[in-house]
Order: sequence, then C-alpha cells, then structure tokens
Amino acid sequence: MATVVRRPHVSSLRRALSGLLRSLSTLALCYLVAPPALVLAQTTPHPSSVPVLTRGVLLVAHPSLVDPNFQQTVVLICEHGAEGTLGIILNRPTALRLSDALPNVSVLKGTSYVLFAGGPVRPEGVLMLFRVVEAPDLLREVLEHVYLGLNREVLERVITKPNPTETFRAFAGYAGWASGQLEFEMAMGSWAVVQADPSSIFDKAPETLWEEITEALQAPRVIRLERAGEAGRPERLRPLPGGGRYGE
Repeated sequence: MATVVRRPHVSSLRRALSGLLRSLSTLALCYLVAPPALVLAQTTPHPSSVPVLTRGVLLVAHPSLVDPNFQQTVVLICEHGAEGTLGIILNRPTALRLSDALPNVSVLKGTSYVLFAGGPVRPEGVLMLFRVVEAPDLLREVLEHVYLGLNREVLERVITKPNPTETFRAFAGYAGWASGQLEFEMAMGSWAVVQADPSSIFDKAPETLWEEITEALQAPRVIRLERAGEAGRPERLRPLPGGGRYGE
C-alpha cells in the first residue's frame, strides 16, 4: 500500500484556523481563554452503516501506515469542511506534566495531568478537550458532551469540583489536512473511520487504544438471527455490512 507523505503546514488551513492556538508561553501568561470561532464549513452526517468523514468520528491508522507523524494513531476529527480538516491525536501521551508545561496556571499545581502530543502542526500551541455535562460557552462541540477549546472557568471547575462524568485532556499541536487531502488518503486505504464516543477519548488507556480498535475492525463482524418457530435449534450467524473497514 502506498504511503502518503503529509505536509503539516498548509496555507489554507492556516487561514481557516488563524488564531486557534496560542503558544505555551502566551497561554501561561494570559491564563486560559476561548479560541476564536472556526470558519470551517459544517458537514451533515450521511445515513450509512459506515461513518462518513465528519466532525465527531475517529480516524484509525492502517497498520501499514509508516509516516511517523501518524503511525498507529487514533485521531478525533474536530472540524471538517470545504477548507480542510482538523483533528487531534488521542493516543500519544507525553512524559511532560501539564503543570510543568503551564507553570503559571495555579489550578494545575499538584495535579497529575499530562500533556498529549496532539499532532505535528503548531506543536507549541495547546488545545483542550473537555467532557462536561452542560454545554459551556465559547467552546466548540465535537460530539455530545465533548467540547474543544480553552476555557478557564471550565478547567477550574473540573479540577476543583471533581465529577466522575467530567474531565479534560490537553494536547500540544494538532493534525491538519488541506481540502481533499484526507479523502485521498482514505481512498488509498490509509485510514478507517469509526464513530467516536466519550469513553474512547477519555477513559480507555491511550497506550492500547489503537490496538483495541484495530483488532475490533479486523475481527469478523456477525449478528445473531432469531429462527422463529425453530426452538432448540442453533442460531445462524451472518457478517455485518460496513463497519468502518479501511479504505471504505
């Protein structure tokens, strides 16, 4: 399978995402503020058994993808439209504590949160994914109860008023594709698309997330068929259609 080489600095994405990320030093000085609104066009989910490329899905790298930027990665698509695509790599935690990355953010002191490597584009900037019950102001909804952005009040509440249903993760950098680039890579079989859920983003171990999803994609998919009027006889099994196979 051919390997696609990505150019992380894409001019169209720069224009579309201008001002989205702030450097670590600036972020520490000005504390946490919400990013400007993104201008990428919205997409409408397609009624299909296989998730289409849209906000709120996961890209799962094919085992043959050897690009070091994306090898064995799981990427949450946060924006997708005519201008391009923005995603966050979910499964690359670093050894750097977030309190060390942002030493002037007092609420982080003494916490064990680590900084994740979110992608090769602008790795000096930080974005956060929040799982919260109520929709916060100035954050972008990625999927139900999951929001992207920077918000001081939400961060402080999640840390100082623990709620088992609320948490966050911080990412340095992001992944970006120009218009049509990701679709081409998918046509080459480099990625599978599966539906995202909050548990995959926040609860599952990032170190084994890619292996877990890949094994599920490669396993035979079956459903049970009830055989009415034939009590005592074994159920038949048949493959499920679709389901996020690579290149589909």
